[in-house]
Amino acid sequence: MKNNVRLQLCFMMFLEFFIWGAWFVTLGTFLGNNLKATDGEIALAFSTQSWGAIIAPFVIGIIADRYFNAERILGILHLLGAVLMYFMYQSTEFNVFYLLVLGYMILYMPTLALVNSVSFNQMKNPAKEFSMVRVFGTLGWIIAGLSISYVFNWDQGKNIGDGLLRNTFLMTSIASLILGIFSFTLPKTPPRAKSENKLNLKEILGLDSLRLFKDKNFLIFFISSVLICIPLAFYYQNANPFLVEVGMDNPTGKMTLGQISEIVFMLLLPLFFTKFGFKKTILVAMATWVVRYLLFAFGDVEELGFMLIIGIALHGICYDFFFVSGQIYTNSKAGEKYKSSAQGLITLATYGVGMLIGFWVAGKISTAYLLNDGKHIWEMIWLYPAGFALVVFVLFSFFFKTEKIDYQS
Repeated sequence: MKNNVRLQLCFMMFLEFFIWGAWFVTLGTFLGNNLKATDGEIALAFSTQSWGAIIAPFVIGIIADRYFNAERILGILHLLGAVLMYFMYQSTEFNVFYLLVLGYMILYMPTLALVNSVSFNQMKNPAKEFSMVRVFGTLGWIIAGLSISYVFNWDQGKNIGDGLLRNTFLMTSIASLILGIFSFTLPKTPPRAKSENKLNLKEILGLDSLRLFKDKNFLIFFISSVLICIPLAFYYQNANPFLVEVGMDNPTGKMTLGQISEIVFMLLLPLFFTKFGFKKTILVAMATWVVRYLLFAFGDVEELGFMLIIGIALHGICYDFFFVSGQIYTNSKAGEKYKSSAQGLITLATYGVGMLIGFWVAGKISTAYLLNDGKHIWEMIWLYPAGFALVVFVLFSFFFKTEKIDYQS
């Protein structure tokens, strides 16, 4: 791959995840403080990510894979996203905002697959080359969070009340506009399937890989993947509002420690995976979910603030050791014929169904522990995802039988 193409792909990946991190992390805080949304409404807004993930396979399978170049669709989706994000910046009522964010996530979620398609199309050895491009996406998320907290100070107490957090949507709109225009300069990525071939709905949705459920271990893994996304939803939805409410300085910037740890543990994962195997790697991830939420439940900003920082930093283990290991495991079990459909099925189940349930549950529990003064009993709220992750840990440990997985496959 030529250096100029590599630079293009790195810049594309940087903006792709800068865009996501620039508004999604602080969404709950913005809605609660500026639009006076209830916990149920906040959950509804976050669930748009899941609806976007559910609809994304149709966009990719029907349009991108069959009719138009991936980089062109990427550009169009981000240009449309820039417009919707600008209207979100101007929105003052939740009902209007919800429709806008729903439309935006339906446009954005397919772009996560499109940037991968554009990247893979330029690589001779994606296994070796992709990680060096993908890491710029994590850097983009980190820079977005640091900018919000340490450059613009939009997430500080008085600034939130004054509505400065709204500027995250304007910043995202500008970044989306830039990526939308830039996408048309990316290397050509033509559709892979011929448009005259008959559409296969089962293949688009990954349903042709359902035969993998005949393997009991894979079925247990699949169910566990759906269930573990319920406590994951608690983190995405509640972490930033929680840190703001308990009085942590620069909460959004400090939450980027989670993405920094992602980079570290992504590098450690191959060693851990090959030495201890898939089952132990997954169990470490699940146990870490339990520890993280207990740290949140019993940590205190003034006296035990380090517990909250550790809880944030554990994100790398929670995410990489479960989701990346799961992708490797799915790839090895699916075989050459069903690799793509199996990955699509897992994505649909986790970011789609699993997190959709999780956001709903998180909203209900947050509402149940909301006090009259607008504060929450956070130590009780965080015990629920901790307990749920513990149950998944026990079930997976008991039912999943140890097996050897070839990391290189």
